[in-house]
Amino acid sequence: MAIKVVTLFPEMIREVLSTSILGRAERQGQVTYEVLDIRDRAVDSHGTVDDAPYGGGAGMVLMAPPVVEAVEAARTGGSAPLLLMSAQGERLDEALVLELAAQAAAAGELVLVCGHYKGVDQRVLDLLRPREVSVGDYVLTGGELPALVVIDALVRRLPGVLGNSDSAENDSFTAALDGGLEGPWYTRPPEYRGLAVPEILISGHHANIERWRAERSRERTRERRPDLAAGRRRTSRDRDGGAGNDGRHMDGNDAAAPHGRGRDTDDGETRDASARHGVRGPPPPARRRRGTTRRLR
Repeated sequence: MAIKVVTLFPEMIREVLSTSILGRAERQGQVTYEVLDIRDRAVDSHGTVDDAPYGGGAGMVLMAPPVVEAVEAARTGGSAPLLLMSAQGERLDEALVLELAAQAAAAGELVLVCGHYKGVDQRVLDLLRPREVSVGDYVLTGGELPALVVIDALVRRLPGVLGNSDSAENDSFTAALDGGLEGPWYTRPPEYRGLAVPEILISGHHANIERWRAERSRERTRERRPDLAAGRRRTSRDRDGGAGNDGRHMDGNDAAAPHGRGRDTDDGETRDASARHGVRGPPPPARRRRGTTRRLR
């Protein structure tokens, strides 16, 4: 996939795209980056690319000719998504990221335009018909940071970019979590300043660990994003035909079984907490419910 950025500050974009996972993706050939300087299409020898707004008012407006010509130089196909980073655009979320990723993959190209000052001349929108995208209801000095947010969100979803694809598939807001938030994560040391890692996480009992994480995810989503929690309840009812959660709750000291591997990190390294710590928990405690005894499996 080719990602192209039209900007007034190419050095700002290049610095980030050469770093960490984004840079590694390019070095491995999974993506290519091209950064185009709007000033290369300036309307005069002084490098002019903006001017005062017609009708008066504070601030400066990016002129149409340099922006339109820079975009035309960047685009190689009419089907490639063209994004204009704008505070007036549609809000970026996981669903939009997935949609843009699919469109960019199909076209093999994505072009992003970074606005600046008061914005761009309306004729840029009229001529190019870009899709306006916002990263939130606030105003930044330019579109470079939002463009980098979009690029990061897209590139990390490309096959092979992360060390393990589960790292992206199980993030907050993904389908694996019904659009909710991830629960807490822990790594070494097993105890720090009196705070210990929950025993269940170093037990190696995969089923119990997954149930514990699912419960923590639900709790965190209810506490921090009740709007998402409401959506999860609707999804769960649709999927289960109206059946709800059975109300069971696993605390951090629930039981253990044989050692096993833990979650994979973004860079592909595996967290094998049970092997590192040599901790084996007690057998699952019996639980009473409505006069019966059950054991966790």
